[in-house]
Amino acid sequence: MALVPKKVMILGAIGVGKTSLANRFALNKFEGSYKATIGVDVYTADVPGEGHADMRFVLWDTDGDFGMSIFSTVYMRGAAAGILVADATRSQSIEKMRQLLTGFRDAAPGRPCAVFINKVDLLDGGPRPSLLGAESEADEVCWTSAKTGENVHESFHALARSIERRSL
Repeated sequence: MALVPKKVMILGAIGVGKTSLANRFALNKFEGSYKATIGVDVYTADVPGEGHADMRFVLWDTDGDFGMSIFSTVYMRGAAAGILVADATRSQSIEKMRQLLTGFRDAAPGRPCAVFINKVDLLDGGPRPSLLGAESEADEVCWTSAKTGENVHESFHALARSIERRSL
């Protein structure tokens, strides 16, 4: 039986690790340096059922320069879910993620969205930053490290469960 593709938008400021998360999940690899994404890069990854049906994610890794204008582009058409990414070490990226979360909710009502706070490996056991209320707006809040792989696969599976619950 063929897996039905689920388009998942990955949104966030420049340098928060959107491409690193997509690479870690889809290809199980991490590269220390990346060229900035221009426009959109697309990855596919099969998500075997772990508390949800098998799915094929089509990950749209977006350019961090889009900002709020992403919501008026054709790229958003058909999105089943969104991942809003912030860098755990940069408070301004958390504010940007919060704005994008609100924009995603407005542009794709009823679609699940998860917040991935990436680069937790750089916190060195220190306190986690404030999410400025995003905890109450997101379907999932996930603390991840694309570099170490910490909580990456679990976070994508949590999003798959949210998609299934909403029958998208």
